[in-house]
Amino acid sequence: MLRIAVQSKGRLFDDTMNLLSEADIKIPSSKRTLLVQSTNFPIEVLYLRDDDIPQTVASGVADIGIVGENEFVERNENAQIISRLGFSKCRLSLAIPKAIDYKGLEWFNGKKIATSYPSILRRFMNAKGIKADIHVITGSVEISPGIGLADGIFDIVSSGSTLISNNLREVEVVMKSEALLIGNWNMDEDKHAVLNEMLFRFEAVRSAQDKKYVMMNAPKDKVDAITEVLPGIKSPTIIPLADPAWCSIHTVLDEKRFWEIINKLKELGAQGILVTPIEKMIL
Repeated sequence: MLRIAVQSKGRLFDDTMNLLSEADIKIPSSKRTLLVQSTNFPIEVLYLRDDDIPQTVASGVADIGIVGENEFVERNENAQIISRLGFSKCRLSLAIPKAIDYKGLEWFNGKKIATSYPSILRRFMNAKGIKADIHVITGSVEISPGIGLADGIFDIVSSGSTLISNNLREVEVVMKSEALLIGNWNMDEDKHAVLNEMLFRFEAVRSAQDKKYVMMNAPKDKVDAITEVLPGIKSPTIIPLADPAWCSIHTVLDEKRFWEIINKLKELGAQGILVTPIEKMIL
């Protein structure tokens, strides 16, 4: 049985549960239970505060964990990064009141900065030769300048709306963060086998993200021109139709270029274009 530590609430919790669900790993819904076992996969989920996850994995209480990179770097625990998961992206940034005329990082010399990430901030400031007073706060960091507790803040920024609502502006991005799958260094072979199956499923889910399966009918004399504009994984599938002058072409398209490519296909004579989402894709 593999034990995975996950955040008990918040955006990272939602994203983690979505990933497990898409990987067909069923977890019973129970907000009052600390430890829950999957009904169809050999894992159990341990719900924790995000800042407890790195130590829990490093100590072996949990075998693996999904945690924000910001927390993993801040805690500096002896656990391995198994995979970058690509969701729950944010950044750790310095922010100051909007009214201040900011000329550069030197502004922070001698200033008081409120943060929940003192280790990351201290390393950054030392590297830049800035001497600031770092004030550790575990609650709502963004209100600190408004109540006179600090001159600026160092905190997580996603959309930036929280900064705006507190009359702050982002002036320096110190690091970017995303969800990480971390692991204990001493897992046995059985646990590694379960982990590898989980990673296989995760990769299948991620490979399908932002991809569309596209089917179309096309004149046979236009097949070469059409396949040239299709950036499929390999070559497209071409199926003959009852009309010998036509065929059906199947391929996978990246959503970012979808409309650009669809318009080119129409210009080349493609008809009856059918687009469907992809749930999972095995490469």
